[in-house]
Amino acid sequence: MAFHGKRVRKAYEGIDPNKTYGVGDAVKLVKARATAKFDETVELSLSLGVDTRHADQNVRGVVSLPSGTGKTVRVAVFAKGPRAQDAQAAGADLVGAEDLAEKVLAGQIDFDRVIAAPDMMAIVGKLGKVLGPRGLMPNPKLGTVTPNVAQAVRDVKGGQVEFRADKAGMVNVGLGKASFTEEQIAANLKALFDAVGRARPTGVKGTYIRKATLSSTMGPGVKLDLAGLGMVGTAST
Repeated sequence: MAFHGKRVRKAYEGIDPNKTYGVGDAVKLVKARATAKFDETVELSLSLGVDTRHADQNVRGVVSLPSGTGKTVRVAVFAKGPRAQDAQAAGADLVGAEDLAEKVLAGQIDFDRVIAAPDMMAIVGKLGKVLGPRGLMPNPKLGTVTPNVAQAVRDVKGGQVEFRADKAGMVNVGLGKASFTEEQIAANLKALFDAVGRARPTGVKGTYIRKATLSSTMGPGVKLDLAGLGMVGTAST
């Protein structure tokens, strides 16, 4: 049997591992147990009934969290001329073309998201082996390859997050900080859950969202009542 310290045992007190909780109760439980010395991130984990080995069952998308993320996101933009100026004015942290590509190839990847103007993809395409494994490759379906780079920067800085199912069919996304109000966390949770529901692949049969768990960085997981969320994507077909 694994040894659990006093803090961990106390965190699990009051949580029934066999019970699912409504959003309000789950958020209360998670916030009350986020007692680390730093502002913990509140994360939603979804177990999906997909097999990502099949191209028609990949789940990926973006959603703007109404309460923001509570974290500073560094954005790199590949653009030239007026678009580069617009990106800088919108708050991009790094803006460039060939010069920025050289930095990436040299391993200077001090950013969290990448946006590119369409005419920059000849340059960005050569960075696939570096950006791809890190999940940073711009994608027109996600709005990160766009002529309106300034709006894309504002969206990312304003709380837009990307979600993607991994090989095990899990989606894990930070919803904000434990210091957020219960209402802010709940609003972000519902926005993300709804977005994942809308992203249901046509090739998926049966139950799509199998399980949802809310937790903080150092806290225990709390199972969510899927039916109580009243969102799309949970029913069997």
